[in-house]
Amino acid sequence: MTPCARKPSPEQRYPRTTSVGWGVVGCGWVVRDHVLPGLLATLDARLVGACDRDLRAADGVVAAAGGFATADLDVLLDWPDLHAVYVATPNHLHAAVVAAVAGRGIPVLCEKPLAADVAGARALVGAATAGGGLAGAAFDQRFHPAHRRIAELVAAGELGTVTAVRIAYGCWLPPDWSPPRRSDSAGGSYDNWRVDRARAGGGALVDLAPHGIDLVGALLGDDLERLIVLTQHRVHDYPVDDGAVLAGRTDGGVLFSAHVSFNTADPLPRRRLEVIGTRAQLVAQNTMGQTPGGTLTRIDARTGAATDVPFDTVTSPFTAQLAAFGAAVAGTAPWPWPLDRDLRLHELLHAALEGS
Repeated sequence: MTPCARKPSPEQRYPRTTSVGWGVVGCGWVVRDHVLPGLLATLDARLVGACDRDLRAADGVVAAAGGFATADLDVLLDWPDLHAVYVATPNHLHAAVVAAVAGRGIPVLCEKPLAADVAGARALVGAATAGGGLAGAAFDQRFHPAHRRIAELVAAGELGTVTAVRIAYGCWLPPDWSPPRRSDSAGGSYDNWRVDRARAGGGALVDLAPHGIDLVGALLGDDLERLIVLTQHRVHDYPVDDGAVLAGRTDGGVLFSAHVSFNTADPLPRRRLEVIGTRAQLVAQNTMGQTPGGTLTRIDARTGAATDVPFDTVTSPFTAQLAAFGAAVAGTAPWPWPLDRDLRLHELLHAALEGS
């Protein structure tokens, strides 16, 4: 155990129950503001422990949800009531952490993208495969209730022949960005590693575009097989792109276009998803992101009439994702997203980036 690790006290030990005991590795704002609330809202799920090199960050997570804090990954993985681990470290650390977790036979759900580069992603998938257990990539947009509703309507043929998917997904991410603090968070340091090429692998393109690339297949059941990109470095003073456009085509011939950005001011319209068919078009606004809600509209191709499409506006995509992976851990439902598929799409994006 490292000197800064804190061993759990006996009174912190959870009795074995039928619920899924989760550990989290990497206690930044994604865990604090999205994974943790999703976990607390998920039936039959609980936090066992939190691990971060900065023990203050781990303390902040367990202060809100119970469990123990440690800076030593082995302490977390040795815990007898640990059933699954969520990895939310910077991208360049994903492969090593997943290898450690999978090597213990513990199911692991790792934040997207798989890694900062192709070599790291291949190493991650290889380690997870060698471990022989359950492993998945955490693409939360697959689980947004609006996107699930779109997938249902597409599968039912309500849009006719789908011809195109269009996405705009942006935010304002200056060089000195840091997440807002909450009064219930205990310490922890943050830096904007998403604009550090060594840790992130790139800028807006590698951070935001994987969501859309994955989502095409989740909505259509038809993955991208060709992709080209153009990157932009225009507004922010950091060494990675702050914007990019993508164009692609699925195996079945559906066209894909997307604009992702770190240089779109937050008050502007910047989160839009369109699925276009011969019978109707679906337009989702403010659904691309970590929070629940947004709107979904159907536009009739014959009359042009627009009607609201109802969906669950309360459940967050993180809550739905954790519930789905927890069901796979418990053996009550399969996890339908194989890592080799996620790796292929990761390779497709990085090949397009190199080609640009």
